[in-house]
Amino acid sequence: MRVFVTGGTGLIGSAVVAELLGNGHTVLVLARSDASALVAEAAGAEPLRGGLADLNILRAGVAQADGVIHLAFANDFSSPGALAMAVAEEGAALATLGEELVGSDRPFVTVSGTPYVPGRVSTEADPLPTDGPVGGRGRAVTAVLGLAARGVRSTAVRMPRTVHNQGTGGFAGLLTGIARQAGVSGYPGDGAQRWPAVHALDAAVLFRLALEQAPAGTSWHAVADEGDKVRDIAAVIGRRLGLPVESVPSETYGPLGPIFATDQPSSSTHTRRALGWEPKHPRLLEDLENIQP
Repeated sequence: MRVFVTGGTGLIGSAVVAELLGNGHTVLVLARSDASALVAEAAGAEPLRGGLADLNILRAGVAQADGVIHLAFANDFSSPGALAMAVAEEGAALATLGEELVGSDRPFVTVSGTPYVPGRVSTEADPLPTDGPVGGRGRAVTAVLGLAARGVRSTAVRMPRTVHNQGTGGFAGLLTGIARQAGVSGYPGDGAQRWPAVHALDAAVLFRLALEQAPAGTSWHAVADEGDKVRDIAAVIGRRLGLPVESVPSETYGPLGPIFATDQPSSSTHTRRALGWEPKHPRLLEDLENIQP
């Protein structure tokens, strides 16, 4: 299968591209810079120059592909306005990609986050949130899944709060970066809130399985760890960086503060049973031992 991948040179995307190439697929990668194009070529993929906002380029990518995997996101969490712009950009891109696939029965795998369900572990059957700082992502992904009624084999792989590889990535990676700047490894509240996690290489396998096998309109959880306590994550970060570990105000984390402070464990039981997915790489707390001072 020839697969068009957006975000194919990031932490998750590079793992997905390698997984696809290693299993007999060819890959066309959206590359927003010369540097990204070189990374794609070095991995064995073909670059298509353009960014997520270049809707005509997205249409051209779909026209050349047997299937699409969407991973790109601006990842600008510097302010509520910047986050809102990133969500809006992605929403327009998803709508464009989806419309180009209507009636083709081609697979369209998009990405979202695991949902938060008060008082219990979330499952694949739970709907995505459509309000809050990233509610627009939930609405856009729900619309993509709705394309199942219009001849698109659309599916969503829901990612946990931390997707990690060699101690970097995800919310834990953000905690590490903030700790380096602040001189303290902090956590919001009492730190008992739990974040799910997955290794990027395990997540990549699930994206491939969804592309190859998943029925239209379905959602899957790329969750290896149902929920590590944030204070335990901060403790490893603090030890690796030689910094004190303590509670800090949720405002420390800007627009992500309310999300960081929420207990949000998640399950992948259905995903493992239905698709035969089984994580094999190090879990989060073990992988964070790779953080360098």
